[in-house]
Amino acid sequence: MVLGRTFELAAKEHYMGGDIAGFLHLDIGQEGFSVAAMKAFDKGDVFTTYREHVMAIARGMDPKDVMAELFGKAAGISRGRGGSMHLFDPSHFFYGGDAIVGGQIPNAVGCAYARKYQGREDGVMVVFGDGATNGGAFFESINNASTQKLPLLFLCENNGYAIGTKITRVAPFEKQAKKAEPYMITREVDGMDALAVYESVREAQSLIQDGHGPVFLEAMTCRYEGHSVADANTYRSKEEMQICKGKDSIDRMEQLLLSQYGITPDAIKTIQKRAQNCVDEAVAFAASAAEPELAELYEDIFAERKNHAVS
Repeated sequence: MVLGRTFELAAKEHYMGGDIAGFLHLDIGQEGFSVAAMKAFDKGDVFTTYREHVMAIARGMDPKDVMAELFGKAAGISRGRGGSMHLFDPSHFFYGGDAIVGGQIPNAVGCAYARKYQGREDGVMVVFGDGATNGGAFFESINNASTQKLPLLFLCENNGYAIGTKITRVAPFEKQAKKAEPYMITREVDGMDALAVYESVREAQSLIQDGHGPVFLEAMTCRYEGHSVADANTYRSKEEMQICKGKDSIDRMEQLLLSQYGITPDAIKTIQKRAQNCVDEAVAFAASAAEPELAELYEDIFAERKNHAVS
């Protein structure tokens, strides 16, 4: 979690400095949710939104490779082609970074159907924001997943805002799990409590692996930044942000470690120092890495066609 926040703060700094182009959606404030979800869903396929830097690192990607991708370098996890919004690593069963709001949800349904057809029981998890639940693709997906009893965990990261629009302005209620109640088992968890998120995701994964069909888990979270770095976050009051930051998942975990697990303040400082060193190394690696060659523009455009003899 500390590594994730340190990474995001560095990404913001270098975006403002011109080293990172395009859009940059930061996960600051939601690290507890992102890390716990990825660690809990230890097996199976994962599809995510474009706010996925911390999730990618928690899933096992090297921070150097992730930062290099943000810098648009050839050493990046997507070879510099995707940037911030398109981190992708099949070796970690991570198919995240979909730039279309809710676009990853039908993809996850297809993957879950394939896994069921293959007889694999690991399951699939798809992470999306509250705003995505207003799209038609979401309703088609929960319907298909329910009728086919697919091993799919719908994990809604509800931070209360769809870009800059408060969710209650565009939905009849704040908690979006109500939309899925007629279709599947639904659960709710405090998304700012990393341990609670971990336990809830583990429980949901067990349900889908045991053949109960899809599960909808809603985590109530809070992001500290605007929708992207380009968003000044002026639509939220200082009072709202104070309440939001008062639930900080890293602070809560630190207090828990200090009070109940015998972790010393020096150990906490060591964690923070290690995280900063790791991020500093990632930035240095990304800054010195080579730009993609122009020839890369013409690679992986078409799938190779294989000729099959017709008998």
